[in-house]
Order: sequence, then C-alpha cells, then structure tokens
Amino acid sequence: MSGSADAKFSRAVITAAEPQLFVAGIKASCDFFVKTLGFTIVFTYGEPPFYAQVARDGARLNLRCVEQSVIDPVLRDREELLSASLTVASAEEIELLFLEFKAAGAAFFQTLKREPWGASDFIVRDPDGNLLLFAGPAE
Repeated sequence: MSGSADAKFSRAVITAAEPQLFVAGIKASCDFFVKTLGFTIVFTYGEPPFYAQVARDGARLNLRCVEQSVIDPVLRDREELLSASLTVASAEEIELLFLEFKAAGAAFFQTLKREPWGASDFIVRDPDGNLLLFAGPAE
C-alpha cells in the first residue's frame, strides 16, 4: 500500500448492521414484517425462497429459513434473548411506533415502558418467537 492511502484512511468505518433472524418460513415471515411492522421486502433468494431481506427506513433484517428453532424458546423468554434491536430518534417516535404496531396486531413480549437508564422501549415477538426490541429516548 502506498503512503497516500494511509493518509486517507486511518480506520475502517462500519456503516450498517444487518441482524440475521432464523425463521421457519420465508413467506410467512416476510408477510409479518410487511403487514404488521411496515417493512418492505428488499429481496428473496432461492427456489423456493430460503433467504430474504426486509427493510424499514434505515433498518435491514436478514431472514434465514431453518428447519428447527436454533434457540430454546423457554431460555429465550426467560433470559429475554433479543434477536435484534432497532432504534428511533425521539420519545414521540417510539410512542408512535408502539401505537402503529399495536393497531396492526403485533404480539408484544413487553409493552412500551420507560427504563431506568433513560430509554423507552418495547419488545415484539415475531411468528417464529424472535424477540425484537424497539427503543428510543424516554424524553
């Protein structure tokens, strides 16, 4: 590498994260994310599809079809093992998002609550049991 490249980049910048959720069926999972949580399908892959990506605003989630649950459901619930955390910028947005999901019939593992560390959050359970945390500032 040349010296000019070293002057240009002091470190690599990670620009996004795309958590991978394990699901039993791509179609059912995509339907849930689109109809209940307001995501759009970015792509599906395979015939029949075994992989997909959904997006909403700046968030992207990868969906990977597996034959059986890779996480013990009792352990997941007891330990509140989250599959993904998604964040909004304001207290108003987290409340609006909660109300939107509630109106769409989302299954909540935890309803909207204010946390001691200054956040407001709620947890949605997808049809495969994945726990999705949605969080924003409390004020």
